[in-house]
Amino acid sequence: MRRAADGWHAVLRIGSADHRDWSKGPPVLGASYAADLPFDGDFDARAYAARRLWRAMNGRAPGPAFHQLSKQRRERLRAAIRALDAHGAGASYRVIAEVLFGKKRIPDRAWKTHDLRNRTIRLVQGGLTLMRGSYRKLLRPGRKDE
Repeated sequence: MRRAADGWHAVLRIGSADHRDWSKGPPVLGASYAADLPFDGDFDARAYAARRLWRAMNGRAPGPAFHQLSKQRRERLRAAIRALDAHGAGASYRVIAEVLFGKKRIPDRAWKTHDLRNRTIRLVQGGLTLMRGSYRKLLRPGRKDE
């Protein structure tokens, strides 16, 4: 538990699950608490997390996580973060592609029109998008309309 400028932050380990909690004031033993959930785009995830916490606090199994990322999605996110790190360190797209995909797959000629160049650029752009705040979307399950 720690105090911050915006209130109190706590990590509650109940069973094998960690639950993150925030409150305006310090916790009081024996007090009753309520969850304040805004009706925003993250309501489903917040309500699910609140229910998991309530179940764990009452000795019940919290249930599965809200959603799991597929192996393909995890690998793409990993590649995007690596590409972003390399780009931030000043590496060229060609160097990033050589590290991510192997030097043998990168042609000496026709690099400007090669598929892996476009893929590398998209990975860097995806990493930049994550860095600018869309990483929160990882908390939401994928929807067909997104």
